Amino acid sequence: MTSERPRIAIYFASHDGQTRKIVGRLAEHLGAHGVGTTITELTADASPAVDARADLVLLAAAIRYGFHLPAARRFLARLRSEVPERRIAVVSVNLTARKPGRQTAEGNVYLRNWLKRTGLRPALAAAVAGRLDYPAYRWFDRMMIQAIMTISGGPTDPATVIEYTDWQEVENLSQKLATLVTTAP
Repeated sequence: MTSERPRIAIYFASHDGQTRKIVGRLAEHLGAHGVGTTITELTADASPAVDARADLVLLAAAIRYGFHLPAARRFLARLRSEVPERRIAVVSVNLTARKPGRQTAEGNVYLRNWLKRTGLRPALAAAVAGRLDYPAYRWFDRMMIQAIMTISGGPTDPATVIEYTDWQEVENLSQKLATLVTTAP
Protein backbone atom coordinates (compact mmCIF):
# COMPACT_ATOMS: atom_id res chain seq x y z
CA MET A 1 0.00 0.00 0.00
CA THR A 2 1.16 3.50 -0.68
CA SER A 3 1.48 6.45 1.69
CA GLU A 4 0.12 8.80 -0.98
CA ARG A 5 -3.48 9.29 -1.99
CA PRO A 6 -5.26 5.89 -1.83
CA ARG A 7 -5.77 4.18 -5.18
CA ILE A 8 -8.15 1.58 -6.53
CA ALA A 9 -7.32 -0.40 -9.66
CA ILE A 10 -10.58 -1.16 -11.46
CA TYR A 11 -10.81 -4.03 -13.93
CA PHE A 12 -14.04 -4.78 -15.75
CA ALA A 13 -15.62 -7.09 -18.29
CA SER A 14 -18.64 -5.69 -20.12
CA HIS A 15 -20.81 -7.23 -22.80
CA ASP A 16 -23.21 -4.45 -23.74
CA GLY A 17 -21.46 -1.42 -22.22
CA GLN A 18 -23.42 -0.98 -18.98
CA THR A 19 -20.62 -2.33 -16.78
CA ARG A 20 -18.26 0.14 -18.48
CA LYS A 21 -20.69 2.95 -17.68
CA ILE A 22 -21.00 1.80 -14.04
CA VAL A 23 -17.23 1.65 -13.42
CA GLY A 24 -16.83 5.05 -15.06
CA ARG A 25 -19.35 6.50 -12.62
CA LEU A 26 -17.68 4.68 -9.70
CA ALA A 27 -14.35 6.22 -10.70
CA GLU A 28 -15.91 9.72 -10.83
CA HIS A 29 -17.37 9.35 -7.35
CA LEU A 30 -14.17 7.83 -5.97
CA GLY A 31 -12.24 10.82 -7.30
CA ALA A 32 -14.63 13.11 -5.43
CA HIS A 33 -13.80 11.12 -2.28
CA GLY A 34 -10.07 11.68 -2.82
CA VAL A 35 -9.36 8.19 -4.18
CA GLY A 36 -7.34 7.74 -7.35
CA THR A 37 -8.36 5.11 -9.88
CA THR A 38 -7.12 3.34 -12.95
CA ILE A 39 -9.59 1.51 -15.20
CA THR A 40 -8.69 -1.48 -17.37
CA GLU A 41 -11.10 -3.36 -19.62
CA LEU A 42 -10.78 -7.13 -19.72
CA THR A 43 -11.33 -8.69 -23.12
CA ALA A 44 -11.21 -12.20 -24.50
CA ASP A 45 -7.76 -11.66 -26.02
CA ALA A 46 -6.17 -9.25 -23.52
CA SER A 47 -4.47 -10.38 -20.34
CA PRO A 48 -3.51 -7.24 -18.44
CA ALA A 49 -1.08 -7.31 -15.56
CA VAL A 50 -2.59 -7.18 -12.08
CA ASP A 51 -1.82 -3.89 -10.34
CA ALA A 52 -0.78 -5.47 -7.05
CA ARG A 53 0.45 -2.10 -5.74
CA ALA A 54 -3.06 -0.60 -5.63
CA ASP A 55 -4.66 -0.27 -2.21
CA LEU A 56 -7.67 -2.20 -3.53
CA VAL A 57 -8.37 -4.10 -6.74
CA LEU A 58 -11.97 -3.99 -7.91
CA LEU A 59 -13.26 -6.49 -10.45
CA ALA A 60 -16.62 -5.63 -12.04
CA ALA A 61 -18.20 -8.18 -14.34
CA ALA A 62 -21.39 -8.52 -16.32
CA ILE A 63 -23.42 -11.71 -16.45
CA ARG A 64 -24.21 -13.63 -19.61
CA TYR A 65 -26.32 -16.78 -19.55
CA GLY A 66 -26.00 -17.17 -15.80
CA PHE A 67 -22.23 -16.74 -15.54
CA HIS A 68 -19.85 -13.82 -15.24
CA LEU A 69 -18.00 -13.15 -18.47
CA PRO A 70 -15.07 -15.52 -19.15
CA ALA A 71 -12.48 -12.70 -19.22
CA ALA A 72 -13.47 -11.74 -15.66
CA ARG A 73 -13.39 -15.35 -14.46
CA ARG A 74 -9.89 -15.83 -15.89
CA PHE A 75 -8.68 -12.54 -14.42
CA LEU A 76 -10.07 -13.39 -10.99
CA ALA A 77 -8.08 -16.64 -10.95
CA ARG A 78 -4.86 -14.65 -11.57
CA LEU A 79 -5.85 -11.84 -9.24
CA ARG A 80 -6.30 -14.21 -6.30
CA SER A 81 -2.75 -15.49 -6.67
CA GLU A 82 -1.28 -11.96 -6.65
CA VAL A 83 -3.42 -9.91 -4.24
CA PRO A 84 -4.69 -10.82 -0.76
CA GLU A 85 -8.47 -11.23 -0.51
CA ARG A 86 -8.69 -8.32 1.94
CA ARG A 87 -7.59 -6.06 -0.95
CA ILE A 88 -10.08 -7.41 -3.51
CA ALA A 89 -13.61 -6.18 -4.18
CA VAL A 90 -16.06 -7.60 -6.70
CA VAL A 91 -19.13 -6.12 -8.34
CA SER A 92 -21.54 -8.27 -10.30
CA VAL A 93 -23.65 -6.42 -12.87
CA ASN A 94 -26.84 -8.34 -13.53
CA LEU A 95 -30.55 -7.87 -14.01
CA THR A 96 -31.42 -9.87 -10.90
CA ALA A 97 -30.09 -6.93 -8.87
CA ARG A 98 -33.06 -4.89 -10.14
CA LYS A 99 -35.17 -6.42 -7.37
CA PRO A 100 -35.00 -5.22 -3.75
CA GLY A 101 -32.62 -7.18 -1.54
CA ARG A 102 -30.61 -8.55 -4.48
CA GLN A 103 -27.60 -6.25 -4.18
CA THR A 104 -25.61 -8.41 -1.74
CA ALA A 105 -23.89 -11.78 -2.00
CA GLU A 106 -26.56 -13.25 0.27
CA GLY A 107 -29.41 -11.90 -1.85
CA ASN A 108 -28.00 -12.25 -5.36
CA VAL A 109 -27.77 -15.79 -6.69
CA TYR A 110 -25.20 -14.95 -9.40
CA LEU A 111 -22.84 -13.18 -7.01
CA ARG A 112 -23.33 -15.80 -4.29
CA ASN A 113 -22.61 -18.66 -6.70
CA TRP A 114 -19.54 -16.91 -8.13
CA LEU A 115 -18.07 -16.43 -4.68
CA LYS A 116 -18.94 -19.99 -3.70
CA ARG A 117 -17.39 -21.47 -6.88
CA THR A 118 -14.18 -19.51 -6.43
CA GLY A 119 -14.00 -19.68 -2.63
CA LEU A 120 -13.28 -15.95 -2.65
CA ARG A 121 -14.04 -13.86 0.43
CA PRO A 122 -13.40 -10.33 -0.83
CA ALA A 123 -13.28 -7.18 1.26
CA LEU A 124 -16.48 -6.10 -0.49
CA ALA A 125 -18.95 -7.90 -2.75
CA ALA A 126 -21.94 -6.16 -4.30
CA ALA A 127 -24.40 -6.55 -7.15
CA VAL A 128 -25.59 -3.67 -9.30
CA ALA A 129 -28.51 -3.82 -11.69
CA GLY A 130 -27.69 -3.51 -15.36
CA ARG A 131 -29.63 -2.40 -18.42
CA LEU A 132 -32.20 -4.34 -20.41
CA ASP A 133 -32.08 -3.37 -24.09
CA TYR A 134 -33.88 -5.93 -26.23
CA PRO A 135 -33.55 -3.97 -29.52
CA ALA A 136 -29.74 -3.92 -29.16
CA TYR A 137 -29.42 -7.70 -28.63
CA ARG A 138 -28.79 -10.27 -31.31
CA TRP A 139 -31.72 -12.61 -31.93
CA PHE A 140 -30.33 -15.48 -29.82
CA ASP A 141 -29.44 -13.20 -26.90
CA ARG A 142 -32.89 -11.62 -27.01
CA MET A 143 -34.58 -15.04 -26.92
CA MET A 144 -32.43 -16.23 -24.02
CA ILE A 145 -32.96 -13.07 -21.98
CA GLN A 146 -36.70 -13.12 -22.67
CA ALA A 147 -36.81 -16.71 -21.39
CA ILE A 148 -34.95 -15.70 -18.23
CA MET A 149 -37.25 -12.70 -17.78
CA THR A 150 -40.31 -14.92 -18.18
CA ILE A 151 -39.04 -17.12 -15.35
CA SER A 152 -38.09 -14.16 -13.14
CA GLY A 153 -41.21 -12.08 -13.81
CA GLY A 154 -39.47 -9.39 -15.84
CA PRO A 155 -40.47 -7.62 -19.06
CA THR A 156 -40.45 -9.66 -22.26
CA ASP A 157 -41.67 -7.14 -24.86
CA PRO A 158 -38.93 -7.08 -27.56
CA ALA A 159 -39.14 -3.27 -27.73
CA THR A 160 -38.28 -2.86 -24.04
CA VAL A 161 -35.32 -0.71 -23.04
CA ILE A 162 -34.92 -0.14 -19.29
CA GLU A 163 -31.89 1.06 -17.40
CA TYR A 164 -32.26 -0.61 -14.02
CA THR A 165 -28.99 0.75 -12.64
CA ASP A 166 -29.65 2.70 -9.45
CA TRP A 167 -27.10 5.49 -9.77
CA GLN A 168 -27.56 6.53 -6.14
CA GLU A 169 -26.60 2.98 -5.14
CA VAL A 170 -23.51 3.26 -7.37
CA GLU A 171 -22.58 6.45 -5.50
CA ASN A 172 -23.17 4.68 -2.17
CA LEU A 173 -20.96 1.82 -3.35
CA SER A 174 -18.19 4.29 -4.19
CA GLN A 175 -18.42 5.63 -0.63
CA LYS A 176 -18.03 2.09 0.76
CA LEU A 177 -15.02 1.52 -1.48
CA ALA A 178 -13.49 4.84 -0.46
CA THR A 179 -13.98 3.96 3.21
CA LEU A 180 -12.24 0.63 2.64
CA VAL A 181 -9.09 2.24 1.27
CA THR A 182 -8.98 5.24 3.58
CA THR A 183 -9.49 3.32 6.82
CA ALA A 184 -7.56 0.13 6.03
CA PRO A 185 -4.38 -0.41 8.06
